[in-house]
Amino acid sequence: MPTGVHLRDPRDQLFSAAEHVLLHDGPDALTSRAVTARARCAKGVLHRHFASFDAFLAEFALDRIDRLRAGGDALRASAGTGTVAGNLTGALPGLFGPAAMRLVVLAAFHHQVRARLRAAGPVGGVPVLAEIAAIVAAYLAAERDLGRLTADAGIAALARTLTGAAHLLFAGSDDPPPTAGAVREVVTIVLAGALPATG
Repeated sequence: MPTGVHLRDPRDQLFSAAEHVLLHDGPDALTSRAVTARARCAKGVLHRHFASFDAFLAEFALDRIDRLRAGGDALRASAGTGTVAGNLTGALPGLFGPAAMRLVVLAAFHHQVRARLRAAGPVGGVPVLAEIAAIVAAYLAAERDLGRLTADAGIAALARTLTGAAHLLFAGSDDPPPTAGAVREVVTIVLAGALPATG
């Protein structure tokens, strides 16, 4: 008798199942049983593709970080269009979406996942948040190169400040997401000293 359904792409289906569990039940509920039950497959399928459940969680997190980088590519491509504050206000909700916020918690409280992410990621720092800071820094550097930020703007400091402030805005998982006005207010305050004088 079959123990589950045939998985056409086991990794993607297992990752989708893990994301569903993470979003709906939280990091504490992420177990191999919960993931395979959601994916409707036998537990052996997961262990056939990953050396351990810790390895699975790390690969899942890396896959979702890659998706964040895709959003970062779009943000960087927006350099030179609209306004710097407007571009960041539009991009930050996507970078700090519910899945990313739950991944931060997962990495913070799961030592093995955190260690694997740090080993795999070149940016260092707090996993996921450091990736977002790198995305924001790349965008700000592109805007500075275009003259839309002052030549002496401290890109790394600005990116870390924006990331930290945005994390505080978006981290309340039980609260409604911040409004665009609240995000714009933070972005505007952080960028105030880095925008060229006009007029």
